[in-house]
Amino acid sequence: MKVTFKKLFLVALLVMALAVLFPPVPSHAQKVIKIGVIYPLTGGAAAAGRELRAGAELAAKIANEVMSELPMKMAQHAGIQSLGGAKIKLIFKDHEGNPTLGADLAKKLILDDKVDGILGCYHSSVTKTVSAVCEQYGIPMINGTSTSPALTQRGFKWFWRTTPHDRWFTKDLFELLVGLINGKVKGVKPVPKEQIDEIASACEKTEWGSHVSGLIKEFAKEYGFKLKKSLLYAAKSADLSSEVRSLKASRAEVLLFASYTSDAILMVKTLKAQKVKPKIIWGQDAGFEKPEFRSTLGDSIVGILTRTVFLPKVVEIKALAGKVNELYKAKTGNDLGGASARAFTGVQTWVYVLEKAGSTDPKAIQQAANTITIPGKELVVPWAGIKFSTSGKEIGQNVLGSGLIGQYQKGKDGKIGLEIVYPFDVSSADMIFPFPGY
Repeated sequence: MKVTFKKLFLVALLVMALAVLFPPVPSHAQKVIKIGVIYPLTGGAAAAGRELRAGAELAAKIANEVMSELPMKMAQHAGIQSLGGAKIKLIFKDHEGNPTLGADLAKKLILDDKVDGILGCYHSSVTKTVSAVCEQYGIPMINGTSTSPALTQRGFKWFWRTTPHDRWFTKDLFELLVGLINGKVKGVKPVPKEQIDEIASACEKTEWGSHVSGLIKEFAKEYGFKLKKSLLYAAKSADLSSEVRSLKASRAEVLLFASYTSDAILMVKTLKAQKVKPKIIWGQDAGFEKPEFRSTLGDSIVGILTRTVFLPKVVEIKALAGKVNELYKAKTGNDLGGASARAFTGVQTWVYVLEKAGSTDPKAIQQAANTITIPGKELVVPWAGIKFSTSGKEIGQNVLGSGLIGQYQKGKDGKIGLEIVYPFDVSSADMIFPFPGY
């Protein structure tokens, strides 16, 4: 068949016309990046789940829109710039506090929803099973809120944790006790060690609670405190009377707890009912920091301590935290807390990792996560930044995080809030000591 110049010209015109009508689409322009988010949205930790979801959603909204008034990189452009403005889509799943369900949900997100990565899961026991699934399938998982030290001691290649873990938090508590003895605590004269020498703990029998219990034993020995009683109780208990009687019988001056929301509320109610009045009550975050803990118990919590990574008082230290807190409060009616701030930071970390990777290929994401450094000025939490360990005993652990200890106090307006009492150099109020009772 003879091809004439006229035919070639007509073919060229047709190609040009098709190009105008159907322009080529860049391979990643406006791509949707799907992140599976597995949280406890129902059950005993549903209150925490609502905070976690709200914090994650706010971070995704900021990343997907332009909010130039926020002094953070991800607020200056809409979407992931290295991926053509790709938007973050969060696909939420409810693990109900069940590790087996969490693993099943992870498989469905990976195989059916084709997610590019996973965020979760709050409960360390669920994070343990979900991260094992991600490791099996080679899918990146960023964890912002689970604090069992063991999670980053498994040598996993597809798991990164932004939050400090319970070893750091529990050590902070004992540093606070030493500070009381040495007169370092704001507003408190040096306390003779014999007044706070004896401690007792009650932790829920889960992956997280069991690790906290072990750490309390370890640090009590290291710091020279006497552990009079160490209890593990069933999570979501209907009654904690026998546990509280045992704590009371120990006559310990310092009581330490690791409880999710419903158990934390029940524990304090039972302590009050049995008129247990130690010199210090300290909770390992979780239920001790939820809005429901405050609203349900009211004045009963004045003087109680809780560890956290974020308190509303941080907004007085960091302007960025204040601006983000305003957005969060407009969305939920509450201030950012430890759970919501860490969920926000988890999504933010995903955004920065994807920006650096410039791809949704798991290997590219892995490389970016292992080499990224996010400066502290970009974060709402008062950390030095985010940088993940790639060697040693804790693979994937952020080495730039830090904790706070807050105390419930009543302000001049009559409202109960958390004041920073540790670290000592950022204390926002005098510490109430001893615990005033109910």
